[in-house]
Amino acid sequence: MSTETTTTWAGGFSPQERAAMKQRATELRAEGKSGAKRADGLQALLDAIAKMTPEDRALAERVHVTATAAAPDLAPKTWYGMPAYANAEGKVVFALKNAGKFSQRYSTLEFQDPAHLDDGDLWPVSFALTRWSPAVEQKVAELVRTALSGAD
Repeated sequence: MSTETTTTWAGGFSPQERAAMKQRATELRAEGKSGAKRADGLQALLDAIAKMTPEDRALAERVHVTATAAAPDLAPKTWYGMPAYANAEGKVVFALKNAGKFSQRYSTLEFQDPAHLDDGDLWPVSFALTRWSPAVEQKVAELVRTALSGAD
């Protein structure tokens, strides 16, 4: 993780991160119909994040950066208005349910059926997020990678 990402996360995306995401959306649209769909999903996700409270937005932005780094093949989109990431079949692997959306005490990172987190007869699929730290970033990245580990 770069020093800039570590020091600027509380204030949201850095200007460089925003510019890179806009550039990527433009590139995807230029790729044609499938690229345009992915770009539209990315834009919808970024718009959903922008509407969040500052606390939720800070978490959502860090989840987005971490998720896209850990699993660049997942497609960003919204799911019930929440930031989400889908596999190649379009099925949501995980989503971020921000605290403000349902007036909850904390945001949750929620994994869906396509996630391969299976561990015996009982395993967690929802994780509370109260604040971002390097340890939380590492755990989120591990969860995302694990969720995709059983995928073909």
